[in-house]
Amino acid sequence: RAVARRNQLGVEEVKVGQYLVIEGEQQQFFAMLTDVALAAAHPAYASQPPDTSDPFVAAVVRGTATYGELSATPMLSLERPAGPAEPRPVKTVPPHYAPAYLASDQDVEAVFGAAGKQFFAVGQPLDMETWINLSLERLVERSVGIFGKTGTGKTFLTRLLLAGLLHCDAAVTLIFDMHNEYGWKGTSEGPTGEVKGLKQLFGNRVAIFTLDPDSTRQRGGTYDFEVQIGYDQILPEDMELLRDALEMTQAQVETVYRLGQVYGEHEWFGRFIAMDTDEREELARRLGLNPGTLNVLQRKLHTRLGRLGFLRPNVAQDAVQAILGYLGRGMSVVLEFGRLNQLDAYMLVANVLTRRIHERYVDLTERAMGDRRSEPRHLMITIEEAHKFLSPSVAGHTIFGTIARELRKYHVTLLVVDQRPSGIADEILSQIGTKMCCLLDDERDVSAVLAGVSGAGHLRDVLARLDTKQQALILGHAVPMPVVIRTRAYGPDLYSAVGFAEGADLKKQAEDDSKLLWGDR
Repeated sequence: RAVARRNQLGVEEVKVGQYLVIEGEQQQFFAMLTDVALAAAHPAYASQPPDTSDPFVAAVVRGTATYGELSATPMLSLERPAGPAEPRPVKTVPPHYAPAYLASDQDVEAVFGAAGKQFFAVGQPLDMETWINLSLERLVERSVGIFGKTGTGKTFLTRLLLAGLLHCDAAVTLIFDMHNEYGWKGTSEGPTGEVKGLKQLFGNRVAIFTLDPDSTRQRGGTYDFEVQIGYDQILPEDMELLRDALEMTQAQVETVYRLGQVYGEHEWFGRFIAMDTDEREELARRLGLNPGTLNVLQRKLHTRLGRLGFLRPNVAQDAVQAILGYLGRGMSVVLEFGRLNQLDAYMLVANVLTRRIHERYVDLTERAMGDRRSEPRHLMITIEEAHKFLSPSVAGHTIFGTIARELRKYHVTLLVVDQRPSGIADEILSQIGTKMCCLLDDERDVSAVLAGVSGAGHLRDVLARLDTKQQALILGHAVPMPVVIRTRAYGPDLYSAVGFAEGADLKKQAEDDSKLLWGDR
């Protein structure tokens, strides 16, 4: 514990989540401040406080008889006077009376790294002006989770991270954009009510695919490909995923698998949804099934899925081949759902497309075995409402559960966005390498995020004290130690940093280009 006395540091000058540097005799420790409390030299000061109306008495008492007490958890250490350049995990504690002080900008930069080609600034530590730079190379090595209750800024943090991945060319991304926030433009609480999407910032490095072309045009955007999915792409296992969304019973799910055995896993949906009453009764007799079960099942599939305009008996263009073509050329893909943002449509499309894309990546990786130059570019797939895909009951049946468990074996990882991490299977959460947590106030969600994390008890207090906006706790594979940040604003400064120019900046850029081409005239 470090003691904050009046002649050194006022209690009100420190906040939970800030960093301290503790000077040991042989090591320098980098610690996170996890609690601030008031203490007194004698219990009597609590029941019989001195008269501090006299400024002189107040000055004497504060910092001697009464003082502030800070709890700090050492996270990293550096050997003194000379040691390894990289900070190492702490394996001991500082000695008694080791001097401690608030970390400087230089201290933070020494731990988290300076800006560079594979480093991207995502925010600033509390009450500091330096930037926290994430190693994007390490970030994409494992799956990433962005968690937080509704309204805490998960979408802005996701958009910021995706912009960093594109700017630094760390990976290509496939974004299942349920609420149309990442393509041409997104919503904002600012004066204009909107911010630029990835397509505006990165131009021809981003392709927009859509399930609802009319919605894309109404929002002022353009699209590169209209996605349609054929009946033959819907497999029985997709119904396992949609069981809750479609309110299917276990008997109905088992019936779907029987249909897959009878008609083939690629033909069952089209054959079954087109059956009339007589055909269903004949099928029930042949398979020994209850006709009522078949009738209810067909009605659910027809009313809930048959109404989706992007589902067709036959499709002229293969959306998966189109997506793979763009990804192979180093372009990221945003798939907008437009007005078709119901959960059942989102889950079906994401699972169907990702399954086939993953199959292709497995094939490409195995063909390139031993030849790194032939390996596919790393792909990060972004999904929202992740607990619907990765809950304990369905994680074993979805391609997303498979990808999470494989780490980056086939060059595919996930960026999962969710407000209920406790709904994600424990085995999947344990495979998420980097977690970026906005405010969570449900005890089950906090426990889920911090499960298996060293010092979870201290971090629980830090997480509970985050502001409701523009603050996040980052921990895991991409950072050397947990860090609380004020997230970087997604606006004009960021646009400029990633190379987007408009207005005066665009004019100046044109003038500079002219001078470069023609010289001064």
